[in-house]
Amino acid sequence: METLLAIGIFLALLFNFVNGLNDAANSIATVVATRVLSPVRAVAMAAFFNMAGPFVFTTVVAKTIGKGIVDPGFLIPEVIVIGLGSAVLWVFLSSYAGIPISASHALVGGLIGSALAWGGIGSVLWPSMELFEKTLAVFIAGGVTGALLLSYAARRKHEEHWVEYTGLGFLCGASLLLPPAIVSGVLPLKGILAIIVFIVVSPVLGLVSAYLLGMVVIRLFRNSPAGKMNALFSRLQVFSAAFYSLGHGSNDAQNAMGVITALLFAAGILTEFVVPPWVIIVSGLAIALGTFLGGWRVVETMGRKITKLRPYQGFCAETGGGVVLSFVTAFGVPVSTTHAISGSIMGIGATRGYSAVQWGIVRKIVTAWILTIPLTATCGYIAFLVFRVVFSF
Repeated sequence: METLLAIGIFLALLFNFVNGLNDAANSIATVVATRVLSPVRAVAMAAFFNMAGPFVFTTVVAKTIGKGIVDPGFLIPEVIVIGLGSAVLWVFLSSYAGIPISASHALVGGLIGSALAWGGIGSVLWPSMELFEKTLAVFIAGGVTGALLLSYAARRKHEEHWVEYTGLGFLCGASLLLPPAIVSGVLPLKGILAIIVFIVVSPVLGLVSAYLLGMVVIRLFRNSPAGKMNALFSRLQVFSAAFYSLGHGSNDAQNAMGVITALLFAAGILTEFVVPPWVIIVSGLAIALGTFLGGWRVVETMGRKITKLRPYQGFCAETGGGVVLSFVTAFGVPVSTTHAISGSIMGIGATRGYSAVQWGIVRKIVTAWILTIPLTATCGYIAFLVFRVVFSF
């Protein structure tokens, strides 16, 4: 048991390390792409605020990871270790390929797969059918309303991409209606359903936030000289990048915290699910170290291939992404910080028109988002079956 516990803690910290390695791009892609900070300074700043994030926010996301996905009765050390291994492998391979994926979703998928192999369908905390139907109804109602409004506006302006705007309007309408329903308590989303919903909602909220903020900035500074505007937002972007890094650390660093605490609880070392201070510290250090070493291939994809950025656009993207992360962290949802900043970059790019965004690159990124949970769940499931055969478990 002690050996397995040590392996589990090591893998959890390795997971946070490769998480920071991949998600370094989330915090620094825009500030590097706009040449506001050098890569070394940007990474050092991101590492510091990623470390500080868990101390600013509560550990509610860690509790979701440790108690809200798999029934705690089935979350034995073997399930956790194999789920972690599957997640680490997926994040590492994605980082090597330069694909910005969700480390949080990789962990969720790995845990679900290994739990299913151990305890069957009942080991996972699935949402009730009533809550699922209610969520779907709100999603469709908001989506249809948004599609009608945005397609009408696009046709009024004689936009050639009005059909694409209809699809975008559906996503925006659904994503804007869901948060008020969650805050008001109409939709008490939690666990797996909340994670799946925010695969769609978080990038779209980032897109809308960055787009609206960008339009306000363009309106306010429309008569300002370009040099003066660049100088102002170059300074502001340092603060927006720090704000985003803080949100990133507060959400993603808690993945390892939740897993390590679950391991300690399963081993009987903890009598209740409370994250110990030393777990917070080592988890934050692991993600900070990964961020410091950086994931430069992902930086290239995030900062330059989606759309070209200026300092004011980088400021809007980081601020929009930071707001989204703060919101979802407050509700304990382990979301993809990659999704949030990707959506924000798309949103600020869209202020220059539909064609300003490289939607082909976006489609590749979205495909990786969709496949992450199913692939890591499959990997975790198969790995656990092999483990049972090899060790007669």
